[in-house]
Amino acid sequence: MAVPKSRVSRTRRDKRRSSHWKLTTPNVLTCSKCNAFRLPHRACVACGTYKDREVIAVKAED
Repeated sequence: MAVPKSRVSRTRRDKRRSSHWKLTTPNVLTCSKCNAFRLPHRACVACGTYKDREVIAVKAED
């Protein structure tokens, strides 16, 4: 089993961990049919289309 030769200081440990919280924002695309914002590889919530086909039946707003 691996055992460290010497103790890692708090500063060195925290410097190593400092970048773990940074997340990248997801790409946001626009729907080709209704120009609403959507995530890639997912159906549009506004109109229910994916790759120019209707895959989700969306209720019409009154």
